[in-house]
Amino acid sequence: MADAHKLEILRGLIKFKSNVTKIWGVLILLTIVTGVEVALGIYKPENLLAPFLGMKLLNWIFIILTLVKAYYITWDFMHMRDETKWLRRFVVWTAVFLICYLLFILLQEGGYVESVYATEYVKRDF
Repeated sequence: MADAHKLEILRGLIKFKSNVTKIWGVLILLTIVTGVEVALGIYKPENLLAPFLGMKLLNWIFIILTLVKAYYITWDFMHMRDETKWLRRFVVWTAVFLICYLLFILLQEGGYVESVYATEYVKRDF
């Protein structure tokens, strides 16, 4: 582990003088991302409701913004920035593979359930 915590976010674009101001900066960043998510959820722009890779584009935006929040929570509040390179990679790669697997299950099962509701009963062989 490093001796001192880095007082910056967004790959060094924003730097802080103390840990307290950095925590407030990360909180403001996460609040902005959450505000964008809530605004998109309330207004649901028509151009974002087009299908893209099996889901609406708006749903993909929600997934990406949620991953951004999860990244910053892990990176700053769980101090992953201060860990060794291989521990960070192990944690990130595991999370990426798990998320891809869960998205695959979501799309497969969602498609099956939709086809069952659309045509009453459909048996699908995996």
